[in-house]
Amino acid sequence: MFGDETYLKVRFRLLMGKRLDLKNPKTFSEKLQWLKLYNRRPEYTMMVDKYAVKEYVAGIIGEEYVIPTLGVWDRPEDIEWDKLPNRFVLKTTHGGGSNGVVICKDKSTFDKYKAIRILKKNMQESDWRIQMEWPYKDVTHRIIAEQFVSPSPDVKDLYDYKFFCFDGEVKFFKIDFNRQSNHRANYFDRNGMLMPFGEVVCPPVPDKNIEIPSNLQEMIKLAERLSQKEHFCRIDLYNIKEKVYFGEITLYPAGGFGKFVPDNFDELIGNMLILPENVWGGVIICIIISGERLDVYETEMEDTGRRDRLCA
Repeated sequence: MFGDETYLKVRFRLLMGKRLDLKNPKTFSEKLQWLKLYNRRPEYTMMVDKYAVKEYVAGIIGEEYVIPTLGVWDRPEDIEWDKLPNRFVLKTTHGGGSNGVVICKDKSTFDKYKAIRILKKNMQESDWRIQMEWPYKDVTHRIIAEQFVSPSPDVKDLYDYKFFCFDGEVKFFKIDFNRQSNHRANYFDRNGMLMPFGEVVCPPVPDKNIEIPSNLQEMIKLAERLSQKEHFCRIDLYNIKEKVYFGEITLYPAGGFGKFVPDNFDELIGNMLILPENVWGGVIICIIISGERLDVYETEMEDTGRRDRLCA
């Protein structure tokens, strides 16, 4: 069986068409793989849990920015439909992005049996191994119901604003649109000016008229407060009639396998991500050779240095 490093090298070669350099990573995609392997802080599991992260976020920026939870259940069959309002959103707590999301805009026409099938299928899935996004491994599989948020009932394409934060500073953000049909995304700088790059999977549309919200700077401040402790993370927010709501924290966008257009932006963005020398925060087992005796001891360390430099 492949170890994590070997697996990522093989997958990187297959998806990106080039060798993964972990000794001297330069591109954004390479550095995200490095962080997967060597920056394994246990709180990341809580941060990717769609239910558990709410308390964490409320403690940093305030409860008013967190979408209210209407219920939480261990199984789709346990959902208390009668207690839910006419409009709501169901999510699995371990899914990334839009995986495991069911939206109800009108309870009178909502097919709850189809929703149960979708959620039940997603509850049984665990995709963390595919991208080797280890924080999802130990997330408890649950379903939550959230308040439905939308600027108006007829809006089909709700924008979410995804802020790319490096050492607690927003460098740029993107806005996805046409997600249900012809998925596209445009990138913008901190001032809301269109940037000259995008993604292969959802190419930019430079002439798309997207109105930048007047409270952009508020969103940037919130994203920066939520990302203060991180070398990199993406903070996803919603903006509903200038009321900001937290969406999710993304540690590895596209699993670190996303391709940019033009492709040189992979390295340009990589330059923004400074990898630390000391990131491993777990329990390290150390073996000291003194004469003919092996002394084995266990120690808790906050900044122990790169794992590959500590343990052979």
